Amino acid sequence: MTVRLLGAGDIRELAAELDVTPTKKLGQNFVVDANTVRRIVHTARVEAGERVVEIGPGLGSLTLAILEAGATVTAVEIDHRLAERLPRTAAERGVPDGALTVVDADALRVTELPGDPTILVANLPYNVSVPVLLHFLETFARLDRGVVMVQAEVGERLAAEPGSKVYGAPSAKAAWYGAWRLAGSVSRQVFWPVPNVDSVLVAFQRDAAARGTEDERLRTFRIVDLAFQQRRKMLRQALAGELGGSAGATEVLERAGVAPTARGESLDIDDFLRIARALAETSGAEATAP
Repeated sequence: MTVRLLGAGDIRELAAELDVTPTKKLGQNFVVDANTVRRIVHTARVEAGERVVEIGPGLGSLTLAILEAGATVTAVEIDHRLAERLPRTAAERGVPDGALTVVDADALRVTELPGDPTILVANLPYNVSVPVLLHFLETFARLDRGVVMVQAEVGERLAAEPGSKVYGAPSAKAAWYGAWRLAGSVSRQVFWPVPNVDSVLVAFQRDAAARGTEDERLRTFRIVDLAFQQRRKMLRQALAGELGGSAGATEVLERAGVAPTARGESLDIDDFLRIARALAETSGAEATAP
């Protein structure tokens, strides 16, 4: 059975039927170009039989392209009207029964996913893209790889390496889970409405082994946040409040093998993890001291 994708006219007709006007509040910009959604699916290397989760399917343009590849899709949609209409749209356009499951919920609150997907493919809303992405990677350990379309500025940060001008907290936190790379730019003209920002594709591959425990992740992310809240300051200053003053910060940083005079933008995620572990060791030693 052939899946028929949506064109620009189809999308506008569906929006009119549902009385849907794309809103900035929900970060809605619908993709109206079939070549673009097929390109996203190709970049994600989606093959027949694989299980994909899509965040924010909207009217279904990318959803249908994933289904066209023969994958099954779990789609998480916050807009009740869109969530209710999507299964019917899929059926009308040739999607076989059972290939699509729609979860009517806020992606930031989802803790279970039917179908146990292993691939994430999404056109992420600009206003919540990083929090949603980190939530899914934290919550669903079986997500092995994926491709997301995000605002260019956000994508560049996610893929940035230490030392880059755009390297920051999102870069370090994303790296906790695996490797990230920019996978191409996307024209503004493929969206309706046309956004006033550029978009990019970002691909990720999860590391085979977990980097640390959940407690270590929380401590590491806390250190990351502090380091980049005052990114111009040396780490012994930026972390002083958390690590018992400048002297305490210096001790912990040296124990971690990190120069106290370094700045957060020069550290990779493993450096931050070593600081978090050194802090835990120091705290544990103090707690057991007579």
